[in-house]
Amino acid sequence: MPGPGRTSSRPGLARFADRAATGVVEVVDLWRDPERLADDGPWFVVADFDAPARGGRARAWRFAERVDPAELAQEDGDAWRGPEPSCWTSSMDRAAYESAVARVRDEVREGEVYQANVCRVLSAPLVAPDGGEPDAAALGRRLARGNPAPYAGVLHVPASSGVDPVWVVTASPELYLRVAGETVTSGPIKGTAPTPDGLTAKDRAENVMITDLVRNDLQRVCDPGTVEVTDLLAVEPHPGLVHLVSTVTGRLRPGLRGTGALWPALLDATFPPASVSGAPKSSALRIIDALEPVPRGPYCGAIGWVDGDEAVLAVGIRTFWWADGVLRFGTGAGITWGSDPAREWEETELKARRLVGLASGTLEP
Repeated sequence: MPGPGRTSSRPGLARFADRAATGVVEVVDLWRDPERLADDGPWFVVADFDAPARGGRARAWRFAERVDPAELAQEDGDAWRGPEPSCWTSSMDRAAYESAVARVRDEVREGEVYQANVCRVLSAPLVAPDGGEPDAAALGRRLARGNPAPYAGVLHVPASSGVDPVWVVTASPELYLRVAGETVTSGPIKGTAPTPDGLTAKDRAENVMITDLVRNDLQRVCDPGTVEVTDLLAVEPHPGLVHLVSTVTGRLRPGLRGTGALWPALLDATFPPASVSGAPKSSALRIIDALEPVPRGPYCGAIGWVDGDEAVLAVGIRTFWWADGVLRFGTGAGITWGSDPAREWEETELKARRLVGLASGTLEP
Protein backbone atom coordinates (compact mmCIF):
# COMPACT_ATOMS: atom_id res chain seq x y z
CA MET A 1 0.00 0.00 0.00
CA PRO A 2 1.38 3.45 -0.84
CA GLY A 3 2.33 5.61 2.09
CA PRO A 4 0.49 8.77 3.19
CA GLY A 5 -0.04 11.22 0.37
CA ARG A 6 1.24 8.81 -2.29
CA THR A 7 -0.66 6.94 -4.97
CA SER A 8 0.30 4.46 -7.65
CA SER A 9 2.31 5.70 -10.62
CA ARG A 10 -0.25 3.97 -12.84
CA PRO A 11 -3.27 6.08 -13.86
CA GLY A 12 -6.77 5.62 -12.52
CA LEU A 13 -8.41 5.86 -9.13
CA ALA A 14 -11.44 4.29 -7.45
CA ARG A 15 -13.14 5.06 -4.16
CA PHE A 16 -16.47 3.62 -3.12
CA ALA A 17 -17.90 3.29 0.39
CA ASP A 18 -15.09 1.73 2.45
CA ARG A 19 -12.76 0.63 -0.39
CA ALA A 20 -10.27 2.61 -2.46
CA ALA A 21 -7.53 1.82 -4.94
CA THR A 22 -5.28 3.39 -7.54
CA GLY A 23 -3.45 2.14 -10.59
CA VAL A 24 -5.77 0.44 -13.05
CA VAL A 25 -4.58 -2.94 -14.32
CA GLU A 26 -7.34 -4.27 -16.58
CA VAL A 27 -11.04 -4.15 -17.39
CA VAL A 28 -13.42 -7.04 -18.04
CA ASP A 29 -16.82 -7.26 -19.71
CA LEU A 30 -19.25 -8.56 -17.09
CA TRP A 31 -21.89 -9.60 -19.61
CA ARG A 32 -19.31 -11.90 -21.18
CA ASP A 33 -17.08 -12.89 -18.24
CA PRO A 34 -18.87 -12.22 -14.91
CA GLU A 35 -17.04 -15.14 -13.29
CA ARG A 36 -13.86 -13.03 -13.40
CA LEU A 37 -15.11 -11.20 -10.31
CA ALA A 38 -14.04 -14.28 -8.35
CA ASP A 39 -10.40 -13.47 -9.23
CA ASP A 40 -8.20 -11.47 -6.88
CA GLY A 41 -9.34 -7.85 -6.65
CA PRO A 42 -10.17 -5.27 -5.78
CA TRP A 43 -12.61 -4.89 -8.65
CA PHE A 44 -14.66 -1.72 -9.12
CA VAL A 45 -17.87 -2.15 -11.07
CA VAL A 46 -20.03 0.08 -13.26
CA ALA A 47 -22.96 -1.64 -14.96
CA ASP A 48 -25.26 0.41 -17.18
CA PHE A 49 -28.99 0.04 -16.63
CA ASP A 50 -29.56 -0.48 -20.35
CA ALA A 51 -29.49 -3.83 -22.12
CA PRO A 52 -26.65 -4.38 -24.63
CA ALA A 53 -29.12 -3.92 -27.49
CA ARG A 54 -29.53 -0.31 -26.32
CA GLY A 55 -25.81 0.24 -25.88
CA GLY A 56 -25.56 -0.79 -22.24
CA ARG A 57 -22.28 -2.14 -20.89
CA ALA A 58 -21.28 -3.80 -17.64
CA ARG A 59 -17.60 -3.53 -16.78
CA ALA A 60 -15.25 -4.13 -13.86
CA TRP A 61 -11.82 -2.60 -13.46
CA ARG A 62 -9.08 -4.27 -11.41
CA PHE A 63 -6.65 -2.01 -9.57
CA ALA A 64 -3.08 -2.58 -8.40
CA GLU A 65 -2.79 -0.63 -5.17
CA ARG A 66 -5.22 -0.63 -2.26
CA VAL A 67 -5.25 2.68 -0.40
CA ASP A 68 -7.00 4.22 2.58
CA PRO A 69 -10.25 5.81 1.33
CA ALA A 70 -9.52 8.84 3.50
CA GLU A 71 -6.36 9.43 1.48
CA LEU A 72 -8.28 9.86 -1.76
CA ALA A 73 -10.89 11.99 -0.01
CA GLN A 74 -8.34 14.52 1.26
CA GLU A 75 -8.89 18.11 0.18
CA ASP A 76 -6.51 19.45 -2.46
CA GLY A 77 -8.18 22.80 -2.99
CA ASP A 78 -11.55 23.02 -4.71
CA ALA A 79 -10.45 22.06 -8.19
CA TRP A 80 -13.95 21.27 -9.44
CA ARG A 81 -15.28 23.56 -12.17
CA GLY A 82 -18.74 22.49 -13.24
CA PRO A 83 -21.01 23.48 -16.10
CA GLU A 84 -22.88 26.77 -16.23
CA PRO A 85 -26.27 26.35 -14.50
CA SER A 86 -28.12 27.58 -17.59
CA CYS A 87 -26.54 24.92 -19.82
CA TRP A 88 -28.42 21.92 -18.41
CA THR A 89 -31.04 20.35 -20.69
CA SER A 90 -33.39 17.43 -20.04
CA SER A 91 -34.10 14.43 -22.23
CA MET A 92 -37.79 15.04 -21.46
CA ASP A 93 -39.33 18.40 -20.69
CA ARG A 94 -42.17 18.70 -18.20
CA ALA A 95 -44.91 18.10 -20.75
CA ALA A 96 -43.19 15.01 -22.17
CA TYR A 97 -42.52 13.61 -18.70
CA GLU A 98 -46.08 14.12 -17.49
CA SER A 99 -47.32 12.48 -20.71
CA ALA A 100 -45.07 9.48 -19.99
CA VAL A 101 -46.53 9.23 -16.47
CA ALA A 102 -50.03 9.19 -17.97
CA ARG A 103 -48.96 6.44 -20.39
CA VAL A 104 -47.76 4.29 -17.49
CA ARG A 105 -51.09 4.81 -15.70
CA ASP A 106 -52.81 3.57 -18.88
CA GLU A 107 -50.62 0.45 -18.75
CA VAL A 108 -51.56 -0.09 -15.11
CA ARG A 109 -55.25 0.25 -15.97
CA GLU A 110 -54.82 -2.36 -18.71
CA GLY A 111 -53.17 -4.76 -16.26
CA GLU A 112 -49.78 -4.74 -18.03
CA VAL A 113 -47.77 -3.45 -15.06
CA TYR A 114 -48.23 -2.48 -11.42
CA GLN A 115 -45.37 0.01 -11.33
CA ALA A 116 -42.76 1.37 -13.74
CA ASN A 117 -39.93 3.78 -13.08
CA VAL A 118 -39.79 6.67 -15.56
CA CYS A 119 -36.55 8.64 -15.76
CA ARG A 120 -35.02 11.53 -17.61
CA VAL A 121 -31.37 12.43 -18.16
CA LEU A 122 -30.02 15.95 -17.59
CA SER A 123 -26.94 16.93 -19.57
CA ALA A 124 -24.59 19.89 -19.90
CA PRO A 125 -21.43 20.47 -21.94
CA LEU A 126 -18.28 20.33 -19.84
CA VAL A 127 -14.65 20.46 -20.91
CA ALA A 128 -11.76 20.84 -18.47
CA PRO A 129 -9.83 24.13 -18.70
CA ASP A 130 -6.78 22.29 -20.06
CA GLY A 131 -8.87 20.50 -22.65
CA GLY A 132 -8.52 17.19 -20.82
CA GLU A 133 -10.96 15.30 -18.61
CA PRO A 134 -12.74 16.98 -15.68
CA ASP A 135 -11.48 16.22 -12.17
CA ALA A 136 -13.77 13.42 -10.95
CA ALA A 137 -12.11 13.30 -7.54
CA ALA A 138 -12.78 17.01 -7.03
CA LEU A 139 -16.48 16.56 -7.78
CA GLY A 140 -16.51 13.58 -5.43
CA ARG A 141 -15.07 15.70 -2.62
CA ARG A 142 -17.60 18.45 -3.29
CA LEU A 143 -20.52 16.02 -3.12
CA ALA A 144 -19.12 14.41 0.02
CA ARG A 145 -19.23 17.81 1.74
CA GLY A 146 -22.57 18.96 0.37
CA ASN A 147 -24.50 15.70 0.00
CA PRO A 148 -22.93 12.93 2.09
CA ALA A 149 -24.25 9.50 1.14
CA PRO A 150 -23.66 5.97 2.42
CA TYR A 151 -22.62 4.70 -1.01
CA ALA A 152 -20.65 7.64 -2.34
CA GLY A 153 -17.92 6.91 -4.80
CA VAL A 154 -15.61 7.98 -7.62
CA LEU A 155 -14.33 5.82 -10.46
CA HIS A 156 -12.06 7.49 -13.01
CA VAL A 157 -9.95 5.65 -15.54
CA PRO A 158 -8.74 8.23 -18.07
CA ALA A 159 -8.61 7.56 -21.79
CA SER A 160 -4.83 8.04 -21.63
CA SER A 161 -4.51 4.93 -19.45
CA GLY A 162 -4.75 2.58 -22.42
CA VAL A 163 -7.59 0.77 -20.60
CA ASP A 164 -11.28 1.20 -21.50
CA PRO A 165 -12.04 4.53 -19.76
CA VAL A 166 -14.75 5.42 -17.25
CA TRP A 167 -15.77 8.60 -15.40
CA VAL A 168 -18.46 8.21 -12.74
CA VAL A 169 -19.15 10.10 -9.49
CA THR A 170 -22.00 8.92 -7.29
CA ALA A 171 -23.74 9.99 -4.10
CA SER A 172 -26.07 7.01 -4.04
CA PRO A 173 -28.18 6.38 -0.94
CA GLU A 174 -29.39 2.95 -2.11
CA LEU A 175 -27.90 -0.50 -1.57
CA TYR A 176 -28.33 -2.83 -4.54
CA LEU A 177 -26.38 -5.84 -3.23
CA ARG A 178 -24.13 -6.50 -0.27
CA VAL A 179 -22.37 -9.87 -0.15
CA ALA A 180 -20.69 -10.84 3.12
CA GLY A 181 -19.72 -14.51 3.20
CA GLU A 182 -22.91 -16.52 2.87
CA THR A 183 -25.30 -13.56 3.27
CA VAL A 184 -26.69 -11.32 0.54
CA THR A 185 -28.61 -8.14 1.37
CA SER A 186 -30.53 -5.57 -0.67
CA GLY A 187 -32.02 -2.27 0.50
CA PRO A 188 -34.60 -1.00 -2.01
CA ILE A 189 -35.71 2.62 -1.83
CA LYS A 190 -39.19 3.60 -2.91
CA GLY A 191 -41.00 6.63 -1.54
CA THR A 192 -39.53 10.15 -1.54
CA ALA A 193 -40.67 13.43 0.03
CA PRO A 194 -39.11 16.62 1.37
CA THR A 195 -40.07 15.60 4.95
CA PRO A 196 -41.54 12.50 6.62
CA ASP A 197 -44.95 14.18 6.75
CA GLY A 198 -44.97 14.28 2.96
CA LEU A 199 -44.79 10.49 2.55
CA THR A 200 -48.11 9.09 1.34
CA ALA A 201 -50.01 5.83 1.12
CA LYS A 202 -48.90 5.69 -2.52
CA ASP A 203 -45.25 5.81 -1.38
CA ARG A 204 -45.79 2.97 1.07
CA ALA A 205 -47.64 0.81 -1.47
CA GLU A 206 -44.89 1.45 -4.01
CA ASN A 207 -42.21 0.36 -1.55
CA VAL A 208 -44.06 -2.83 -0.58
CA MET A 209 -44.45 -3.83 -4.25
CA ILE A 210 -40.76 -3.37 -4.98
CA THR A 211 -39.68 -5.07 -1.75
CA ASP A 212 -41.70 -8.11 -2.79
CA LEU A 213 -39.98 -8.09 -6.18
CA VAL A 214 -36.55 -7.93 -4.52
CA ARG A 215 -37.54 -10.84 -2.29
CA ASN A 216 -38.52 -12.87 -5.35
CA ASP A 217 -35.25 -11.98 -7.11
CA LEU A 218 -33.12 -13.09 -4.15
CA GLN A 219 -35.03 -16.36 -3.79
CA ARG A 220 -33.50 -17.41 -7.11
CA VAL A 221 -30.00 -17.48 -5.59
CA CYS A 222 -30.67 -18.24 -1.91
CA ASP A 223 -31.48 -21.34 0.13
CA PRO A 224 -35.24 -21.93 0.35
CA GLY A 225 -36.82 -20.32 3.38
CA THR A 226 -33.88 -18.00 4.15
CA VAL A 227 -35.03 -14.86 2.33
CA GLU A 228 -36.73 -12.45 4.70
CA VAL A 229 -37.65 -8.79 4.97
CA THR A 230 -35.77 -7.64 8.05
CA ASP A 231 -36.92 -4.02 7.89
CA LEU A 232 -39.98 -2.64 6.09
CA LEU A 233 -40.78 1.00 5.32
CA ALA A 234 -38.04 2.57 7.42
CA VAL A 235 -37.89 6.36 7.06
CA GLU A 236 -34.34 7.36 6.17
CA PRO A 237 -33.25 11.03 6.08
CA HIS A 238 -30.87 12.36 3.43
CA PRO A 239 -29.85 15.93 2.57
CA GLY A 240 -32.96 17.77 1.44
CA LEU A 241 -35.34 14.79 1.45
CA VAL A 242 -36.42 11.53 3.07
CA HIS A 243 -36.84 8.03 1.63
CA LEU A 244 -38.72 4.88 2.57
CA VAL A 245 -36.21 2.03 2.72
CA SER A 246 -36.76 -1.70 3.25
CA THR A 247 -34.14 -4.39 3.80
CA VAL A 248 -34.17 -7.93 2.38
CA THR A 249 -31.61 -10.62 3.27
CA GLY A 250 -31.00 -14.24 2.37
CA ARG A 251 -28.41 -17.04 2.64
CA LEU A 252 -26.69 -17.81 -0.64
CA ARG A 253 -26.92 -21.35 -1.95
CA PRO A 254 -23.79 -23.38 -1.07
CA GLY A 255 -23.03 -24.07 -4.72
CA LEU A 256 -22.63 -20.33 -5.34
CA ARG A 257 -20.71 -19.13 -2.30
CA GLY A 258 -17.05 -18.54 -3.00
CA THR A 259 -17.23 -19.80 -6.59
CA GLY A 260 -17.04 -18.33 -10.07
CA ALA A 261 -20.74 -19.13 -10.44
CA LEU A 262 -21.81 -16.50 -7.89
CA TRP A 263 -21.79 -13.33 -9.98
CA PRO A 264 -23.29 -14.82 -13.13
CA ALA A 265 -26.18 -16.07 -10.97
CA LEU A 266 -26.58 -12.86 -8.92
CA LEU A 267 -26.62 -10.57 -11.94
CA ASP A 268 -28.97 -12.83 -13.85
CA ALA A 269 -31.39 -12.98 -10.92
CA THR A 270 -31.41 -9.35 -9.83
CA PHE A 271 -30.26 -6.99 -12.59
CA PRO A 272 -31.39 -4.36 -13.37
CA PRO A 273 -32.32 -3.39 -9.82
CA ALA A 274 -36.01 -3.77 -9.02
CA SER A 275 -36.47 -0.31 -7.51
CA VAL A 276 -35.51 1.47 -10.73
CA SER A 277 -37.32 -0.81 -13.16
CA GLY A 278 -40.73 -1.86 -11.82
CA ALA A 279 -43.11 -4.77 -11.32
CA PRO A 280 -43.42 -7.08 -13.09
CA LYS A 281 -39.87 -6.33 -14.17
CA SER A 282 -40.18 -7.61 -17.74
CA SER A 283 -43.26 -5.47 -18.44
CA ALA A 284 -41.71 -2.42 -16.79
CA LEU A 285 -38.56 -2.72 -18.90
CA ARG A 286 -40.63 -2.90 -22.08
CA ILE A 287 -42.48 0.28 -21.09
CA ILE A 288 -39.28 2.08 -20.11
CA ASP A 289 -37.71 1.23 -23.47
CA ALA A 290 -40.76 2.64 -25.29
CA LEU A 291 -41.07 5.86 -23.24
CA GLU A 292 -37.54 7.03 -22.46
CA PRO A 293 -35.85 8.73 -25.45
CA VAL A 294 -32.22 8.22 -24.37
CA PRO A 295 -30.33 5.41 -22.60
CA ARG A 296 -29.83 5.75 -18.85
CA GLY A 297 -26.18 4.69 -18.88
CA PRO A 298 -24.75 4.12 -15.36
CA TYR A 299 -27.76 5.89 -13.86
CA CYS A 300 -30.01 3.23 -12.28
CA GLY A 301 -27.38 0.57 -12.98
CA ALA A 302 -24.87 -0.78 -10.44
CA ILE A 303 -21.77 0.89 -8.99
CA GLY A 304 -19.47 -0.51 -6.34
CA TRP A 305 -16.74 -2.96 -5.45
CA VAL A 306 -16.19 -6.71 -5.36
CA ASP A 307 -13.31 -8.19 -3.38
CA GLY A 308 -13.18 -11.93 -2.76
CA ASP A 309 -16.30 -13.12 -0.92
CA GLU A 310 -17.31 -9.55 -0.06
CA ALA A 311 -18.99 -6.93 -2.19
CA VAL A 312 -20.99 -3.72 -1.94
CA LEU A 313 -22.88 -2.50 -4.99
CA ALA A 314 -25.18 0.52 -4.99
CA VAL A 315 -28.02 1.37 -7.30
CA GLY A 316 -26.55 4.09 -9.51
CA ILE A 317 -28.88 6.91 -8.50
CA ARG A 318 -27.74 10.47 -7.60
CA THR A 319 -24.96 9.79 -10.09
CA PHE A 320 -22.97 11.91 -12.55
CA TRP A 321 -21.14 10.48 -15.53
CA TRP A 322 -18.99 12.25 -18.11
CA ALA A 323 -18.05 11.30 -21.66
CA ASP A 324 -17.41 13.08 -24.96
CA GLY A 325 -17.42 16.53 -23.40
CA VAL A 326 -20.83 16.14 -21.72
CA LEU A 327 -21.70 15.75 -18.02
CA ARG A 328 -24.91 13.83 -17.34
CA PHE A 329 -27.15 13.22 -14.34
CA GLY A 330 -30.32 11.11 -14.15
CA THR A 331 -33.48 11.59 -12.14
CA GLY A 332 -36.77 9.68 -12.07
CA ALA A 333 -39.76 8.43 -10.12
CA GLY A 334 -41.78 5.27 -9.65
CA ILE A 335 -45.16 5.47 -11.34
CA THR A 336 -48.27 3.61 -10.14
CA TRP A 337 -52.01 4.01 -10.63
CA GLY A 338 -51.93 6.43 -7.70
CA SER A 339 -49.42 8.74 -9.41
CA ASP A 340 -50.21 12.35 -10.19
CA PRO A 341 -48.14 13.49 -13.23
CA ALA A 342 -47.36 16.93 -11.80
CA ARG A 343 -46.32 15.48 -8.45
CA GLU A 344 -44.05 12.92 -10.12
CA TRP A 345 -42.33 15.68 -12.13
CA GLU A 346 -41.75 17.59 -8.91
CA GLU A 347 -40.22 14.46 -7.35
CA THR A 348 -37.67 14.28 -10.18
CA GLU A 349 -36.89 17.96 -9.62
CA LEU A 350 -36.44 17.38 -5.88
CA LYS A 351 -34.01 14.52 -6.45
CA ALA A 352 -31.92 16.54 -8.92
CA ARG A 353 -31.98 19.99 -7.36
CA ARG A 354 -29.33 19.64 -4.69
CA LEU A 355 -26.87 17.51 -6.65
CA VAL A 356 -27.03 19.58 -9.84
CA GLY A 357 -26.72 22.73 -7.75
CA LEU A 358 -23.55 21.39 -6.15
CA ALA A 359 -22.09 20.38 -9.51
CA SER A 360 -22.88 23.77 -11.08
CA GLY A 361 -21.78 25.89 -8.15
CA THR A 362 -25.19 27.41 -7.42
CA LEU A 363 -25.24 25.58 -4.08
CA GLU A 364 -22.24 25.64 -1.80
CA PRO A 365 -21.36 22.53 0.27
